[in-house]
Amino acid sequence: QVHLVESGGGLVQAGGSLRLSCAAPGRTFSRYAMGWFRQTPGKEREFVAAISWSGGNIYYANSVKGRFTISRDNAKNTVYLQMNSLKPEDTAVYYCAARSTYFGSSDQTDYDYWGQGTQVTVSS
Repeated sequence: QVHLVESGGGLVQAGGSLRLSCAAPGRTFSRYAMGWFRQTPGKEREFVAAISWSGGNIYYANSVKGRFTISRDNAKNTVYLQMNSLKPEDTAVYYCAARSTYFGSSDQTDYDYWGQGTQVTVSS
């Protein structure tokens, strides 16, 4: 069992930045690919970004490409999502997820473990 804890959400104005963190306390997750997803009320959870074990393979949704950056620090058992140039449409609950394979995935059903989510609200 992998317990994931997200932090860093909050309220920010359009054009601002936030950095989300996802920690796996007490676990070595260097053998887990990690992903970020987001969800708004009444909508399906959507893919945001994914990163492989080593950080060498990274994928982004087209909607965030060029604005968001996913990274990981395996020594700290933490994955990050740096979000710049935020837009009101980025408002959502953001979830991190882990899968016990090398490559990340844009398909949420490929992930084995999920965090509880952190709210990001971007005001116009």
